[in-house]
Amino acid sequence: MDYLLKNPTVVWKLLLQHLSMTSLTLLIAVLVAVPLALLVHRYRWLNLPILGFLGILYTIPSLAFMILLVPLLGLGAKSVIAAMVAYAQVILVRSLTVGLDAIRPAVLEAARGMGMNPWQRWWQIQVPLVLPIFLAGLRIAAVVTIAIATIGAKFGAGGLGTLLFDGIAQSRYDKIWAGAIAVSLLAFAINGLFLTLEWAAHPTRRQGLRMRVAR
Repeated sequence: MDYLLKNPTVVWKLLLQHLSMTSLTLLIAVLVAVPLALLVHRYRWLNLPILGFLGILYTIPSLAFMILLVPLLGLGAKSVIAAMVAYAQVILVRSLTVGLDAIRPAVLEAARGMGMNPWQRWWQIQVPLVLPIFLAGLRIAAVVTIAIATIGAKFGAGGLGTLLFDGIAQSRYDKIWAGAIAVSLLAFAINGLFLTLEWAAHPTRRQGLRMRVAR
């Protein structure tokens, strides 16, 4: 903790780099995962090849995966972010698919009978019902991404992992501990944030909030 307290400017800069990589990764991962999940949900035969391929990618060690991407994307944040996006896919696509499959067909039939078009059914029925499950998957993906981003410092991507690798190179245990504590606190905070969002996104709680507002 001494290093964290004595070097707030350095730690803050590395924290912002870590958050930037994590946020960009999750944004890209969601933009890729949503259409993939919709394809898997609509065409069931795609379940095995898509989720199987994503599962294989997930088994590749993160360090080895980043090394494989370096010839294509070079050293730096690009290779790290590309690897993290790939790792997040299996979590996000699976959670979205499970959420979509859990919606009873009778609910969608009732919405169709009320005259809702496909977009209205998606936005007003499917999204609210899937949201808690999706946020649970996004929470796990965020924590995994924070951990993998730590390794990205080895590839010149910056972030809190810089403290760990610099500490190892310099035999500075204060830096090693500072990096480990900072990454752990960040993961704990992000996990708590998404847990709160999951709690708030539950359909019964949203309905209760709307009723209280209406009063």
